[in-house]
Amino acid sequence: MKFVAFERKLQGTGASRRLRNADKVPGIVYGGAATPSLIELDHNALFHALKKEAFHSSILDMELNGKSEQVLLRDYQLHPFRQIVLHVDFQRVDATTTITKKIPLHFVNEENSPAVKTDKCLVNHVVTELRVSCLAQALPEFLTVDLGNLTKGQALHVSDLQLPAGIKVMTQGKPNPVIVSTSVPVEEAEITPVAAAPAAPAGKGKKSEKQNKK
Repeated sequence: MKFVAFERKLQGTGASRRLRNADKVPGIVYGGAATPSLIELDHNALFHALKKEAFHSSILDMELNGKSEQVLLRDYQLHPFRQIVLHVDFQRVDATTTITKKIPLHFVNEENSPAVKTDKCLVNHVVTELRVSCLAQALPEFLTVDLGNLTKGQALHVSDLQLPAGIKVMTQGKPNPVIVSTSVPVEEAEITPVAAAPAAPAGKGKKSEKQNKK
């Protein structure tokens, strides 16, 4: 993905406030041999870009002062209750940069698996993203999890994933966490209709007109 940034010469709370009032977002680019660069971006363009998965998990081409640099989104700050981006951070990367980044998981063929198609199981996506370590140029936009062979009672772990070359999953102390599990849906118990009480025979339980007159 590509985006355009502009050099930001002023900094500080007041300068940042004036930028936001002009629909701009202050930011910074750091990393690499170059010194950190203060930048500003068009707010609406950045806001819509942040809604795209690839903007968070892939290498981006940033145009700054007529030159293109490869960067990675590292952090951004949103207003507590308004749809406003307050600040954004990018990291410069190159072919030799080793990075650690969260990557989303894309699940495919779930509806064709024996667990779903034959046994009507529920498939639970226990994890929807993984933290991986790799060279910047090898960073995948997402990891595909093929559920086509998933069976009833089966669980998929990190070790079951087919990872691209050079990608290492950082499990953060968990040796082999579960990615997907299956469960059998609880069927609703059939409700037995309650039989209506038999109607009382005609004449019984009623007082005769003569008795009512007494």
